[in-house]
Amino acid sequence: MTPSGRERILAALDGREPDRVPMALAFYHLDGAELAPPGAWRDDMVDIGFVAFPVSDEEQELRRRAMPHEGNTRIGNASQVARYAMWGYRSEDPEHGNPLEGATCLADLERFPFPLVGGRRVVEDLAQRVAELHRAGLAAGGNTPHLGGELFEAAWRLRGLEAFLVDLVERKEMAHYLLDRLAELARRNAATLASAGVDVLALDDDVGMPRTMMIGPATWREFFRDRLAGIIAAAWAVRPDIRVIYHSDGHIEPILDDLVELGVAAVNPLQPEHMDAVRIRRRYGSRLALWGTVGRQTTFAFGTADDIRREVRTRIETLGRAGLVLCPSYDVDEPDVPWSNVAAFLEAGRTWG
Repeated sequence: MTPSGRERILAALDGREPDRVPMALAFYHLDGAELAPPGAWRDDMVDIGFVAFPVSDEEQELRRRAMPHEGNTRIGNASQVARYAMWGYRSEDPEHGNPLEGATCLADLERFPFPLVGGRRVVEDLAQRVAELHRAGLAAGGNTPHLGGELFEAAWRLRGLEAFLVDLVERKEMAHYLLDRLAELARRNAATLASAGVDVLALDDDVGMPRTMMIGPATWREFFRDRLAGIIAAAWAVRPDIRVIYHSDGHIEPILDDLVELGVAAVNPLQPEHMDAVRIRRRYGSRLALWGTVGRQTTFAFGTADDIRREVRTRIETLGRAGLVLCPSYDVDEPDVPWSNVAAFLEAGRTWG
């Protein structure tokens, strides 16, 4: 019997060699189907699908407000901006979009109405979608609802980037309070996803940028490491075999040892523009799975189908099949990625994987 996509994904995240290298097209619940010409997409083209928390009426309102704006790194795509309304974060307003930017003391933070999600209906809704993915032979992944990330990104989007960076140095009590509230929410949502039966918990925070981190590794360990450990523990308390992947764009090599120690199974998206996948593989072997590795900002956006095929073959040959999930190193739900490149990626994975 041919192994299922779910079996391939779990084998890769456990550092084992599957029958072929598993493939994904996006980190979020989008699966790339909307990119395909009519009739071109099949569910078996990828090995995992992501479930999403139900969208509230308030979130739909922000979706309507953001749709006239062209997608960009501040506003995001429709899937992302749909989550912002409940926080009072207006991604389309660069001057007044951060609801806690004016906070000057703990009392200001304490008055902020942190959103509550979850409950039996949410678990049942998510579990139904997980069951559908499993019936299709796919692994089920899940993201917690957040402002771009569970901790760092959510905090700076609420406070404003400059204000939060100052908090980390000069107003530490405010930073700790805000991060404690965000971690509490993330623990609850991680447990909800585990209760719904997801195979893969995707946690993310963009703490990297080209060639370096946005914050120093010592600061990351002081403010984020233990809170991330708590989120993972909350999921494991419900489902001990759930696999955890950690997403950050850019360069995060200085904290890879920490992530391995915390039990993270894979890092995503491992952008080849900013991190050397071969060096990381040599250091960690298959103890740390690599999810991504095919250049989204380079090959997918500007290369040809032949360029895509060559890069996929190179990744498999240099990284090996154990502990590898081939994926564009960022989402491909934008119009500058032609379907011919997506199709070449999927074809190459099956040819050489």
